[in-house]
Amino acid sequence: MAVRDILDFVKVEHTLFSLPFVLIGYILAHNQFAHELTTPMFGVDLLWILVAAIGARGLAMALNRIIDRDVDAANPRTESRHLVSGAMSIRTAWTLSGAFLGMLLFGAWQLNEVALMMAWLPVVAFVVYPYTKRYTWLCHSWLGLCLGLAPAGAWVAVSADVLGWSAITGMHDGFTEFYWYPEVFFISLGVALWIASFDINYARMDVESDRENEIHSFPSRFGEQATTRTSIQLTLLWFACFAISNPMGGIWFLAAAGIMCILNIAVILSQERLVDFQTALFRISMLTGWVLLAAIMMIDTSSVDGMLD
Repeated sequence: MAVRDILDFVKVEHTLFSLPFVLIGYILAHNQFAHELTTPMFGVDLLWILVAAIGARGLAMALNRIIDRDVDAANPRTESRHLVSGAMSIRTAWTLSGAFLGMLLFGAWQLNEVALMMAWLPVVAFVVYPYTKRYTWLCHSWLGLCLGLAPAGAWVAVSADVLGWSAITGMHDGFTEFYWYPEVFFISLGVALWIASFDINYARMDVESDRENEIHSFPSRFGEQATTRTSIQLTLLWFACFAISNPMGGIWFLAAAGIMCILNIAVILSQERLVDFQTALFRISMLTGWVLLAAIMMIDTSSVDGMLD
């Protein structure tokens, strides 16, 4: 099978959604622990974080295609996908899943014990997601949770080099302090809400098929107006999360979040006027992550003290 077919199978372009927030998590940890870790270690950490992130993303997409192949077969929009059309065998799909899982575990192993021991969490989240749509319209929120793990995971991968398990538990040298709160917590929550907002709009394409095949989605359950209203509410909520997090008090991040919030809402409200609403939504959603990444990179951390000083 050609590399191009594999990339198409896992929708490599969708990596553009999660990658910026993986990098944001890495940068947050870099800013927090710059005085405790050497520059070369940060560079090595970034390499293995990217390996693990690519593995996780590939695994998520492969598992979704495998578990959902019966759902895809019943939907005219997805009936041409690889496993349904026969372009790829189920054995090949499982082999790819194993390879991506190997990338995730190897990258985590190269980082530290905490990253490796916590690698089960995204795997479980990925396996559960395809089944949620069979039972509840909250499936969009679960997908958001899966993507919300990206910044949190990258942050833990770096911070655990300094804090070990205390990076998660907060218990450190006789006192308790959650270094991931509020920045990492609210950014991860914001990502989860952002993806949920995107996904309920994405599900508009399959309303009729979802109703016929008893697949639970927000649009098929509540209709168009409720979908528009709720996606705007979720957009305002993810902006609020990013505003609360406001890493290191950076005005650039706050301004970028506000601008992208307005642009996302503008696209949602223009649904009926846009020639290709889904493409516009995809592009503005993809742009959101990269703009926020650029903004957080502009934060001046020269005056930030070491977290353990």
